[in-house]
Amino acid sequence: MMRGARFADRAEAGRLLGARLRGAGLDRPVVYALPRGGVAVAAEVARALDAPLDLVLVRKLGAPGQPELGIGAVVDGQSTAETVLNPAIMRATGADEAYLARAREAALAEIERRRHLYLAGRARPDPRGRAAVVVDDGLATGATARAALQALRRRGPARLLLAVPVAPPEAVAALREVADEVICLREPDPFWGVGAHYDDFHQLDDAEVIRLLDAAARPAERPPGG
Repeated sequence: MMRGARFADRAEAGRLLGARLRGAGLDRPVVYALPRGGVAVAAEVARALDAPLDLVLVRKLGAPGQPELGIGAVVDGQSTAETVLNPAIMRATGADEAYLARAREAALAEIERRRHLYLAGRARPDPRGRAAVVVDDGLATGATARAALQALRRRGPARLLLAVPVAPPEAVAALREVADEVICLREPDPFWGVGAHYDDFHQLDDAEVIRLLDAAARPAERPPGG
């Protein structure tokens, strides 16, 4: 765990994470990004590990009037979507069942849009019996990461890891109950939000995500053996 200076951008954070993970003894790793911001971090991790890059399509469910505060998340599953909720935040923000239903419907629509845009025609690795590494650009409540980890666990990886550049200590501790291992470079306390720990924290658009996925899929742009 590191404290102190900010990351220049998501690529730098990914390179630092990749350096940490290279010594983790991972068996045939598959790197899973949480789009969109996590893709820029995960692309560097995948490069460092000479591993394929895939996505976990997950969407945070924002609280009423506070879209950045997650009441939970919904994740695309193999057969059905999975919803993970934080009842305490739901109660505190007044998120009732009707609000939850609307938020979930909107999240599923965006997941479906991203599936067609990002993944159509791409070969997708099977994590069964392998090390699966879930990567995001940082955690706040950890709701999206928890949903992604729970969905991936059902696909049978031999080892399930979460790797993030920055997160509050309480989120890291909570997610150690879900992942086999959590690697977090910085755990500031107090925590002022993920973006506060980057010089460049621009919002990735669809074109940038597709470019990163295309680059990861081209052998010429990754070390041999990927």
